[in-house]
Amino acid sequence: MQAFDFGRPTLDKGRATRPFNGSRSRSRRPERPHDMVRRTKEEAQATRNRVLDAAERVFYEKGVSRTTLADIAQAAGVTRGAIYWHFANKGDLFNAMFDRSLLPLDELVATTLDGKEEDPLTRLRELFVWCMRNITADEQRRRVFDILFLKCEFVEEMGPVRERHQNNMRDGMERIERALRNAVEKKQLPATLDTNRATTMLHCMFTGILHDSLMLPDLVHPERDAEALIDACFDALRCSPALLSTA
Repeated sequence: MQAFDFGRPTLDKGRATRPFNGSRSRSRRPERPHDMVRRTKEEAQATRNRVLDAAERVFYEKGVSRTTLADIAQAAGVTRGAIYWHFANKGDLFNAMFDRSLLPLDELVATTLDGKEEDPLTRLRELFVWCMRNITADEQRRRVFDILFLKCEFVEEMGPVRERHQNNMRDGMERIERALRNAVEKKQLPATLDTNRATTMLHCMFTGILHDSLMLPDLVHPERDAEALIDACFDALRCSPALLSTA
């Protein structure tokens, strides 16, 4: 059995070999499999992000219905095959574009629903104000909501997108109503408040303000007036006879 001693010459089939002293250049180590996998994943993620960025730009410029996957591929500098590798169709691509602009609301929403929270109404007000300011102040989120509200027709291949948006709206309204019930139980709102009607009012006012700020940005300023606008809605929750249950 051959012995390896890097301090002195060794014999290899009868011939002396030069000792290794670290001065010779080493051959490049082959790339490890997990390095190749990581690099491939990083490249795939970079391509996916490039497609999403391009989709956002083209949807905003042309509208969703007039945009084709070929338009997006050209804007992203990729093939249509690269798009289909990541997304099943235009609706799937639209959903992914919208999802990455969503606000991190889970923790904030949880405080409004927590039965141990002493002031759920204030937490709900803070949530509305924070959302309104962040959606309108963040350039990317504002652009995505502009596409959703003003440049998207929910027809044909966008039908599943419409259904998904409806489900998200129902889920959001259900959470608002749960938060209002929590506030009623804490005696922060009238015991006879019609929480279903109040939820409809809050949701419609909020989305209406966002919509109008996109249509008339020179007249509607939710970033500046967020607190006053939301407080007006919450004053109605406390004082409006029209929001009380007649049952």
